[in-house]
Amino acid sequence: MRNGHEHLVSMLVHNKPGVMRKVANLFARRGFNISSITVGESETPGLSRLVIMVKGDDRTIEQIEKQAYKLVEVVKVTPIDPLPENRVEREMALIKVKFEGDKQELFQLVEIFRGKIIDVSREGAIIEITGSRSKVEAFIDLLPEKQVEEIARTGIVAMNRWNVKEKEGF
Repeated sequence: MRNGHEHLVSMLVHNKPGVMRKVANLFARRGFNISSITVGESETPGLSRLVIMVKGDDRTIEQIEKQAYKLVEVVKVTPIDPLPENRVEREMALIKVKFEGDKQELFQLVEIFRGKIIDVSREGAIIEITGSRSKVEAFIDLLPEKQVEEIARTGIVAMNRWNVKEKEGF
């Protein structure tokens, strides 16, 4: 992985089989590690939106944009502003936790993080945490490692706030 910081990129692409693979291959060929990728239908019929997080410097991110536009399936590439105050970002995690000791302590932690208990049994609970990536990671870090049975994360979805003007390139 190259030096730099994490960048979020939103891509509007044709909703066809194999498009996500082509985009992922583009990143892999350039030596970038995708740390998060989400895809879903967009506001435009026939188009999907990919939100990708990748680590790199500003120069390498410019290359991603140029290369992405070479793929005929890519309609638009939009950088997500790196400043947290200029974007809205969410990730969701489901966490299967074994009960050990005081259950109330776990339930209080869930409440503090505004999470939800999705399922509960005698053995444990499945918890949903939604928020910024740092919030999700902070919650997971506070759980005793031996109690965490399984974690499933969605990846990040993000968009620029209304006050952020679209930039030409990165």
